[in-house]
Amino acid sequence: MRIGRRHILLLFIALTISFTGCNNPDKNQEREYSIPTGKNIKFYIATDLHYLSKSLTDGGEAFQNYTSSGDGKQLEYIDEILRAFTFEIKNKKPDILIISGDLTSNGEKESHLALSQKFKEIENAGTSVYVVPGNHDLSNPWARGFKGDQRYETEKISDKEFCEIYGDFGYDEAISRDKHTVSYLVAPAEDIWLLMLDTNQYKNNWRNGAPQTDGQISQGTFQWIKKCSALAKEKGAKLIPVMHHSLIDHSDVIQKGYTLNNNKQAIAVFQNCDVDMILSGHIHIQDISSYRKDANTIYDIATNALSVYPHQYGVLKYSGENATFDYSTSRADVEGWSKAEGILDSNINNFKGYTEEFFGKRAYDMAYNRLIEEPGFTEREIKSMSEIVKLLNLRYFAGTEALNSKDVINSEGFALWNAAPDSFLKRYVMSILRDKDTEDNELHVQIRNKNP
Repeated sequence: MRIGRRHILLLFIALTISFTGCNNPDKNQEREYSIPTGKNIKFYIATDLHYLSKSLTDGGEAFQNYTSSGDGKQLEYIDEILRAFTFEIKNKKPDILIISGDLTSNGEKESHLALSQKFKEIENAGTSVYVVPGNHDLSNPWARGFKGDQRYETEKISDKEFCEIYGDFGYDEAISRDKHTVSYLVAPAEDIWLLMLDTNQYKNNWRNGAPQTDGQISQGTFQWIKKCSALAKEKGAKLIPVMHHSLIDHSDVIQKGYTLNNNKQAIAVFQNCDVDMILSGHIHIQDISSYRKDANTIYDIATNALSVYPHQYGVLKYSGENATFDYSTSRADVEGWSKAEGILDSNINNFKGYTEEFFGKRAYDMAYNRLIEEPGFTEREIKSMSEIVKLLNLRYFAGTEALNSKDVINSEGFALWNAAPDSFLKRYVMSILRDKDTEDNELHVQIRNKNP
């Protein structure tokens, strides 16, 4: 039980808990709710921190090679990004912070331990933190540190150790824990409960010698979810599922390994549980997808990775009076934090420009290096096409791909892509332009069937 929250109300309600997972004995328990029914709640949602402890890198050649060959994660400044994010949380004081997986770079124990201290600092400032693991976090054979020009193996953690390290951030407060995974149900408010789902598959990581990236929900966990839903309905609470993998496709070409393997069954279960939306990560882009059946719509909100341009987090506001959710996004204000702290680093002081250049160059170089292997393009044409990939990728990850699209469609680079032979990169470019003209940074949801 968390203590020392001076700014929130306490309400004691007896709950009879008749189902629980491992390490949660069946018992009748008195439940302390930090936030009573009908009160407004402000959630922050962050995902894919990919945090690497400073103790695991000297910033040398091996680390630089690792970051430069990666997928655009800003690991060189991940500690500063998190410090800036923490600074914002302390100033803006959301009630709850949700982290939807990939907390660490590759599941290093030192990274987990260091990150738990950062979460403790956030909780001490009055914001409750709830976490769920991602595919990078558990039993990861790729856990590495970096020294000089060498990578070295470092200690990783099991699922049991994850629950212990993050006990203060959801697991020790759980109403129920799934017997099959490290999923858990928690009630930060009397009428809003979080279903924190472990959708990862890490049991074969050691045998495979690599972390498994795809996700699914087992039949046993589905049964547990249904019991959680029944209990929530009985108590008049609304469930918000949180998981790392996508429930609904967020891309025409990037699905395998990102969307749940059994997402159709998951959608059916969630709709029967009267779920209006789920919060996810993993794909790193800012995107809102939806699925509608009959009169019921379910939304999958994938928040941009905090470690990746433009370093956004979600802001979810619940109105108890109106029974509504309003989602928006905000960028981590690294410049504001650096000014307040007197940080003397030109990259940090101009972080928006620095990280846009960093991420844009990554997309440009990726496209350029692939195109030079293809016959039939001149140097000028390759540069023009690479510029289009850079522009689209910057907008795609920020969730603004539908804005100002005429400057893309009317460009020489786009015309060249349109006429180019089929390839994954072409399909990727065209999939961004085919994205529905939805607002991926804002969503208003009227809650359905909230009361039993």
